[in-house]
Amino acid sequence: MKKVDISSLNPAKFIKLVPSRDQIIASNPANPIPHQDTYAANKIAKALHPDKQFVKIAKVEAFSPDVKRYTFVPDTDKGTTALAYFSAGQYLSVSLTVGKAVLTRPYSISSGPADALDGFYQLTIKRVNGGLATNYILDNWKEGDSVEVSAPLGTFKYEPLRDAKTVVGLAGGSGITPFLSFARAIAKGEEDMHLTLLYGSRTRDDILFKDEFDQIAQSCDKIKVVYVLSADSAENCESGFLTADLIKKYAPEGEPYSVFMCGPQAMYDFADGEIAKLGLRSKFVRHELFGEYHNPERNADYTAPASETCTITVRVRDEKTSVTASVNDTILVSLEKNGIAVPAHCRSGECGWCHSKLVSGDVYVPASVDGRRLADFDYGYIHPCCTFPLGDVEIVVPAK
Repeated sequence: MKKVDISSLNPAKFIKLVPSRDQIIASNPANPIPHQDTYAANKIAKALHPDKQFVKIAKVEAFSPDVKRYTFVPDTDKGTTALAYFSAGQYLSVSLTVGKAVLTRPYSISSGPADALDGFYQLTIKRVNGGLATNYILDNWKEGDSVEVSAPLGTFKYEPLRDAKTVVGLAGGSGITPFLSFARAIAKGEEDMHLTLLYGSRTRDDILFKDEFDQIAQSCDKIKVVYVLSADSAENCESGFLTADLIKKYAPEGEPYSVFMCGPQAMYDFADGEIAKLGLRSKFVRHELFGEYHNPERNADYTAPASETCTITVRVRDEKTSVTASVNDTILVSLEKNGIAVPAHCRSGECGWCHSKLVSGDVYVPASVDGRRLADFDYGYIHPCCTFPLGDVEIVVPAK
């Protein structure tokens, strides 16, 4: 074995360098260090991932009393001069104050990535029966209003190293919005993929963006749109639901494909069973976040506590507050209803933005939306957006 000379590592040799090093330092001018925001890498990071953006509603388009598309431009009066770029399929988290409730809601961006460079985003929002946020937005938002949104977020995006060249999209209801962004990106060459979209609606009148999809599909041979009606029949439309047989009918033969899904939870429950019949590798099946989990009792492993109410104690910095809450609401919803601002974006257990320490008490987290890491279990952390109290609990949340 060759002997290694380690004499160069003698600490005494390094000590002898100190005087010459000090001389070099002293001979250079004591110019102040540039502010970190002046470095090119930090400028790019701030442009792509701002803490928040202020946008102004430039246009409101009503597709029906319950569905509207909002076009946003930078609100220069509040300091936003350009919009952050994004990947097709991502969402914006919108900050709202409704009465005393302080809340956020994620909405998929329906405009294309290139549109952000042209200075606008578009969100298409559908009313949810009894939905606090959607009812407020559709009944109150108007042209000229200023809105605070997050940077673009989310993992429901195409990744060439993970996903197949062809994506079969399954969309239901307002879950069509990210697929419009995908279609626009593909047509403009921003995404190198093929999209076969199976769009499920009850009737032909319920189809959103039909003219836009048809126009894009006619101009780009990488996009095919199939309309699937569950309670109606129409020419050039499939009838029924998004089944395994329907997916196989339109999926490419003899080559791998990915399945991307976005829609209501009921659609996921059905489609997951159908997709299991296809034998796809798990990496080829992608779900968009579906927002809050509202009904813990639908899970077989859930045992409802004896009392319908509990006390949630929350600590934010040095402030401690206690509120009375329903065990049928997530901890996040209960805090928001009581005007306590909690950091949150996805509201689905994935992003970890609401990551909080559980100090005491028992909670229930549905396994299907439990996005915690192993360390979170070891050290007692939860995501309040998908965590239900089983009695009195105390948590520590990060400041918003």
